[in-house]
Amino acid sequence: MNFFRGVMGGQAAGPQPSGADTIQKLCDRVASSTLLEDRRDAVRALKSLSKKYRMEVGVQAMDHLINILQTDRSDSEILGYALDTLYNIICNDEEEEQDEANQKQADDLGAKFTEAFIQNAEHITLLLTLLEEFDFHVRWPGVKLLTALLKSQCVPVQSIILVSPMGVSRLMDLLADSREVIRNDGLLLLQQLTKGNAAIQKIVAFENAFERLLDIITEEGSSDGGIVVEDCLLLLLNLLKNNSSNQNFFKEGSFIQRMRPWFEVGDDNAGWSAQKVTNLHVMLELVRVMVSPVNSPGATASCQKSMFQCGLLQQLCTILMATGVPADILTETINTVSEVIRGSQVNQDYFASVNAPSNPPRPAIVVLLMSMVNDRQPFVLRCAVLYCFQCFLYKNQKGQGEIVATLLPSTIDANSISAGQLLCGGLFSADSLSNWCAAVALAHALQDNLIQKEQLLRVQLATSLGKPPVSLLQQCTNILSQGDKISRRGSKVQTRVGLLMLLCTWINNCPIAVTHFLHNQENVPFLTAQISENLGEDERLVQGLCALLLGICIYYNDNSLENYTKEKLKQLIEKRIGKENFVEKLGFITKHELYSRAGQKPQPVFLSPVHMLFDHEFTKLVKELEGVITKAVHKSSEEEKKEEEVKKTLEQHDNIVTQYKELIREQDAKIQELKEQVTTMTSQNEEMQTTMAQQLSQIQQHKDQYNILKLKLGKENQSQANPPQGDGSHVNGMQTEEVSQLREEMEELRNQYALLQTQLSDKEVLIETLRSEGSEPAEGAPEGPDNTELFKELELLRSQVQTQTAEISQLKTENQDLLKRVETGSIDATPSGDASADASNMTEMESRLAAQTSEMERLKEEVRGLTQGRAHLEQQEASATSSVAILQTEKAKLQTDLQESKKEQDDLLMLLADQDQKILNLKQRLKDLGQTVEDEDDLDTMRDQTDEDEEEDEDED
Repeated sequence: MNFFRGVMGGQAAGPQPSGADTIQKLCDRVASSTLLEDRRDAVRALKSLSKKYRMEVGVQAMDHLINILQTDRSDSEILGYALDTLYNIICNDEEEEQDEANQKQADDLGAKFTEAFIQNAEHITLLLTLLEEFDFHVRWPGVKLLTALLKSQCVPVQSIILVSPMGVSRLMDLLADSREVIRNDGLLLLQQLTKGNAAIQKIVAFENAFERLLDIITEEGSSDGGIVVEDCLLLLLNLLKNNSSNQNFFKEGSFIQRMRPWFEVGDDNAGWSAQKVTNLHVMLELVRVMVSPVNSPGATASCQKSMFQCGLLQQLCTILMATGVPADILTETINTVSEVIRGSQVNQDYFASVNAPSNPPRPAIVVLLMSMVNDRQPFVLRCAVLYCFQCFLYKNQKGQGEIVATLLPSTIDANSISAGQLLCGGLFSADSLSNWCAAVALAHALQDNLIQKEQLLRVQLATSLGKPPVSLLQQCTNILSQGDKISRRGSKVQTRVGLLMLLCTWINNCPIAVTHFLHNQENVPFLTAQISENLGEDERLVQGLCALLLGICIYYNDNSLENYTKEKLKQLIEKRIGKENFVEKLGFITKHELYSRAGQKPQPVFLSPVHMLFDHEFTKLVKELEGVITKAVHKSSEEEKKEEEVKKTLEQHDNIVTQYKELIREQDAKIQELKEQVTTMTSQNEEMQTTMAQQLSQIQQHKDQYNILKLKLGKENQSQANPPQGDGSHVNGMQTEEVSQLREEMEELRNQYALLQTQLSDKEVLIETLRSEGSEPAEGAPEGPDNTELFKELELLRSQVQTQTAEISQLKTENQDLLKRVETGSIDATPSGDASADASNMTEMESRLAAQTSEMERLKEEVRGLTQGRAHLEQQEASATSSVAILQTEKAKLQTDLQESKKEQDDLLMLLADQDQKILNLKQRLKDLGQTVEDEDDLDTMRDQTDEDEEEDEDED
């Protein structure tokens, strides 16, 4: 009956159930129903009640909803309802404005439910698993729920995701989703995920986040894009800020070059939308993150170099000089250009060459300084210009010299406005903020540059007609004294602080400037009067700066002025001020509230012009000088004398050490020279020892030969003195001496014959080898007329060698017969030894020996010819071998190319087969969908044509 009453619209009798009771019943249905439809209806009802009854649904239904996520994975609709319900109870998503108390209560409630949800880390892992579902009704609520959890409890959720396997990678896949609403919410999710967690930032960066985000920015229109571009830029900012590893990865990946198109603004700069201004703000902040002064110097210098090379700096300077650019964009651009050129000589030189598009053209520096000293310009813009000028001069001695040169009399151009004239105009204007900015800017032109400090002493200023010019240093002290009189009636503290900072920077570590300052008789009394007076709170800073200036005059005093030596100035402080009072006044500087704020970072950031008192570089100077000035004031004259003596001793010691170092260098050079000489002489000695050993061996050989000859001569003398009995003076008609000579010649002929025989056998072997190789040429060897001629020459040489061998054999036989006849005495059988027969025999023998000698000479000549022929044949053989090697190399290369071509054809066949299968699948799907497709005959025709093309390609290969 209750069901029918509900359908017909009737009122049920009895009291209505409360929201908590309804939620309890719905939870019971979710827990106990066996039908999926019942559970789905109950979860849908809980979703509708979750915003109004947030507390009740969160307390009673959270566990049941988590159980649904675990068990009902197959039904995307119930999963979507459960995720939406969890999102509603965790996130305070009400659009209407709430008072502060209700808002705080809602936030506390969201944090409480978030803690309950993430108490079990498996719940986050389950949520990450659900994000892999492609179904829109599951994936989108899951993204929103995880984003809400990160907003509520960022650090714990980050820790769980970090240790979850592939947790970050799953979230990075959201950027590739084709549905823009999921991709855009994925950007918001990754923004929350990467906040303050360097480990997650690195993982996201190495998951190709930079490439994806820059692609999205380009697709969405860069600076002209919408809120999606801003989300991408904010995510990039999270990844790069305070993360040196990601910054280095961004630079090495050449992503800086892709930032340049962001700043290409058209000529018509009217009508800048609020979103474009916001986008450009974040883009400029990204550039500043890469070149921030807090980064390591090496990384900053590398990024500055890349920005100049890719044209990013040039594009920023174009915006700087463009018209119609909104003031806040112009201010931020000036700050960005400042940090891009800070400390980079190349970038600073380029910035010095930039001209504004005016008639006549003026340097950009001059145009910016005109804005800085103009009291009608916005305060933040003037601070930005001052920062830009400071960065231009930072570690830029060349730029400092150019600025100071515009103040010198020899370089002043009356027809144009220079930077120096603008600074002097601002220094002496009625606007205290211009005074301070000009003083600080001029102090930066002198920072750590002794030459420019001395050059600036030459600057003379014309105060009024009829009066002589005064130096810039004197004019600054004059303004200080006048400011003191004015300050008693009003306020000129800012002007005086700026001038005192300029004077302290100027005379610091410059004894000549100290002498010029002390030369004015009014300066020291003015400083002592300022320090000794008991003034109000606002003047205590001025007193501290005056004490610092006077302390610098003591510490860097060279005692060139008799009235203001170090000792006399300290006595003056002790009498007029008191040492303890002086040190106390000096300590007021570092105790000032704005001092520590200025020392935090180089950029001058002030809430209002009243807070503009200290410069960042000046805070470093105060920190450096405070201690040394305190010691210098407390030291007595005797201690100073001792210190001077110690300094002199140290200087003498340094001189002695320097002399010894030079002596040691000279001795090292001499030792090195002597070592080289010893090495040379050692090598020469070794060569001489080798030569000496060779000469000794030769001498020994000569001695041996001499002894042999001596023994032979002794034997011959003995045989001549005691001839043998029965021989007489002839042996078979010949003298003994001639016979011995004949035997020696015969022995020599035998040796020569053996040598020739060996050479001939070697030639024979070589000819046979060449003949065998020539009969079967190697694969790839050239065949032609050259080889035929070579074989003909080999055959000719072979026939010549055979002929010479026969002749040598005949000579050998004749020599052997002759030798036997000589030894046996059968040359002449006549016992009486007829003189005419002996003479004829000797003549015949001599003629035959002469013939043999000539024949041996001819054989030697022919052997030389054979040797030359052999060398020629070896050269031809080497040439043929090299040709064979080249051909074999080319053959191997062709075989390799053939194998690669076959492999490519196989791959192509595989790809065609895959494509064919895909076409068949697509045709089947089209048929299933009722679409008309081509006939199978057409497809077969296409396949046959493809096969024929492949066969033709293979035949060509």
